[in-house]
Amino acid sequence: MKPEPKQILSVSRRTDIPAFYMPWFMDQLRGGIIEVVNPFNRHVRRVEVSPERLHTMVFWSKNFAPFLDGGYGEQLQAMGYHLFFNFTVNSQLPILEPGVPRLSTRLDQLRELCRRFGQASVQWRFDPICHFRMADGGVQNNLTDFRTIAAVAGQCGIDLCITSFMDHYRKIARRVEDGFTFVEPSAAQKTAIVQDMQQILTPLNIDLALCCEQNVLDTLPLGSRIRSAACISGPRIIAVHGERVSTRRDSGQRRASGCGCSVSVDIGSYHLHPCYHNCLFCYANPSRDRR
Repeated sequence: MKPEPKQILSVSRRTDIPAFYMPWFMDQLRGGIIEVVNPFNRHVRRVEVSPERLHTMVFWSKNFAPFLDGGYGEQLQAMGYHLFFNFTVNSQLPILEPGVPRLSTRLDQLRELCRRFGQASVQWRFDPICHFRMADGGVQNNLTDFRTIAAVAGQCGIDLCITSFMDHYRKIARRVEDGFTFVEPSAAQKTAIVQDMQQILTPLNIDLALCCEQNVLDTLPLGSRIRSAACISGPRIIAVHGERVSTRRDSGQRRASGCGCSVSVDIGSYHLHPCYHNCLFCYANPSRDRR
């Protein structure tokens, strides 16, 4: 009888643990238990954490400086854990992402992640694509630095960019200042945008994948290289780190919208771990919403 495959730990979709909460995370690991609160029904799940139970930790962040400077990756590897990284690197627009470091700093972090842990363990997320109108008129977007970021990712050997378009939640509209509005591109515009992005990426040997954008995927011509994303991909993690891990799709994610993620255990809390990047478009619970 084959043993059960090990679990993937997602650290985390709910907040930026590498940027703000690594000491808390390491304390939980040493205790062997992480309590996870379901954000909808407040049910508490106790997750046992050990190298015998966990295959890979997938870290999500917009600022890996505290993770890198603290040597946390090396500590976790010494404990017997595999590591994988989803690094969101968007254009330098303080009005959208006021709390993230300068773009040049984040690109240095991208290089360092690949140097220390291997480019096969790093995925670049340009997420989300935002369109907006300022008080003075025309519609702008946050794709201004996409070509620059792509060039560095290509130099690092990264082979995948994951993207999506902004979701227009009601809570986001309450955050914006007078004279600023987010704008939803048309279906035709979205199709043209992702095709233009892929044209930039192709010479760099980077593929483009869309996260929860099935409607956009359905508009693409036959033969398009653009595919549906799996930000946490069991097959990719196996290819990088070997061993057995579940490749079953995660029923807790937006499968109908095109999410291809493999099953994982997501930790962190919207309420206990507010994110201090304070991104204007964030669907979660940034600290700005507590003021």
